[in-house]
Amino acid sequence: MTQKKKILVVDDEVMMTRMLKRSLEATGNYEVQELNHGARALEACRTFMPDLVLLDVMMPDMDGGEVAAALSEDSELNAVKIVFLTAIVTKDEVPPTGADISGRTFLAKPVKTADLVACIEAQLNRQAF
Repeated sequence: MTQKKKILVVDDEVMMTRMLKRSLEATGNYEVQELNHGARALEACRTFMPDLVLLDVMMPDMDGGEVAAALSEDSELNAVKIVFLTAIVTKDEVPPTGADISGRTFLAKPVKTADLVACIEAQLNRQAF
């Protein structure tokens, strides 16, 4: 039996985190924690130790870019994979399984579960540089 991968979902929209948690856990492959405050993401990462963080770009207390930068600067957390979720771009502007900007993958909201899982698996299997 393979161990479930840990996913932390960080988005200020409660309904979004709940939906993503339910969808991902329904696959049977992931253990998911949800968080609705970007400023608490580092603390949550230290206690949960996720394999990947799904990170909203636009949040009122600490935006996704700031959270990603803080994770990258932390020697214990800099290996955690990050996928940004954003409504800033449209689905027509981004392939279904994501696009990269400066080495970070992002997906347009809303995202289909199959596309999200494909993106997560690609990130989890991506080798560090």
